[in-house]
Amino acid sequence: MTKIGPSVVLLGLALWSCSPDDTSPPAAAASDTTAVVAEWTEARLSSTEIDSARYEATWRIAPSVDSLISADSLARAMDSIVLAEKWEDIGTPPGGATPGPAIQLPLGGQVSGPSVLYAQILLDRSPFGPGVIDGKWGKNTEKAVFWLQHQAGLPATGQIDSATYRKLVELAGAPDQYVRRVALSAEDVAGPFQPLPEDVYEKAKQECLCYESLSEKLSERFHVTTEVLTQLNQGVSLDSLAAGDSLSVPNLDPAGADSAAGSAIARVVISDQGRYLHALDSAGTILYHFPTTLGSSFYPSPEGRLEVTRITRNPWFHWQPKLLEGVPDTKKPARLPPGPNSPVGVVWIALSKEHFGIHGTNEPATIGYATSSGCVRLTNWDAGFLAGLVKAGTAVEFRDLGPRVVARN
Repeated sequence: MTKIGPSVVLLGLALWSCSPDDTSPPAAAASDTTAVVAEWTEARLSSTEIDSARYEATWRIAPSVDSLISADSLARAMDSIVLAEKWEDIGTPPGGATPGPAIQLPLGGQVSGPSVLYAQILLDRSPFGPGVIDGKWGKNTEKAVFWLQHQAGLPATGQIDSATYRKLVELAGAPDQYVRRVALSAEDVAGPFQPLPEDVYEKAKQECLCYESLSEKLSERFHVTTEVLTQLNQGVSLDSLAAGDSLSVPNLDPAGADSAAGSAIARVVISDQGRYLHALDSAGTILYHFPTTLGSSFYPSPEGRLEVTRITRNPWFHWQPKLLEGVPDTKKPARLPPGPNSPVGVVWIALSKEHFGIHGTNEPATIGYATSSGCVRLTNWDAGFLAGLVKAGTAVEFRDLGPRVVARN
């Protein structure tokens, strides 16, 4: 069997392959759980490496985007904005007719702080998701704002002005605060929590690729980085929290996927150069926007029109040395158990091109800032949300394909 190679390292992220082929679960697995075989992704990007990719603007040259940007709007989007605020200003704002303290406007560029955090929370509550909430402006946030503006008929700059802010508040359901206090439930703090081994065979021995810490679980639960969750809860040991303890967290939409139950997704469109996924209705209206990690020029994502073939929650992962460059063929295959730290996260949406799919990730902060080996990677919460709205037969179209390099074996 031909191996997939060479191994690709982008921004320090080692990526292996979206790969084949046995889709039957181990005998010990539940009968309704399907083992999937997909890319082997041990994403380990440092914050410096993520920040180096945060502000690159190549997504703007995607045909579906470039045609919508005027020179004037592009100039405005690139303006340098200075925020007269500090991270220490974050708190739980009082209720009122507007969602807490005012966001400083205009907002965009190479900035970070409370205003960016609040904007990302509003975006998370709207159909235009920013990926992980980290309080730092970047292309994921900019893209979400851009497509919100386009959908609303506003000048599409990717920068939040007063008109965009008003529309964003409306789409987010006009929450009375950006940050709220919650009492943690027994389910919120339930483990097990333990460090995961690096060795693949040791991973295969685990009952679950579970969260390694409570802080990791809570961060994913509230779509936020652990750094921001710590900033919101100064002096609190996140890993020592118990049921009944209170925590300051982003004020996410409590309805979640239930609020979208009536939204009919006619097709999914994935932009290769734009690095986003759009769920559209039959009229072409954007129902949901998510930032994505997609393939590289060596390991590209698929082309053309495919469709969803099946959806597997809590998928198993099949590690196959015969398909991996740099791994001796004499190594035995391994099956990795499900869990949020699985290379494919908590859900696998299989596509009609064999071995390719849409799935979650064990490193949400890397979404949009790295490349995959061809699959479509989302945060676990976005992948889980999308899985509840698509079904077998839903059309999936790949477009805006960039230059492609065929990897030599």
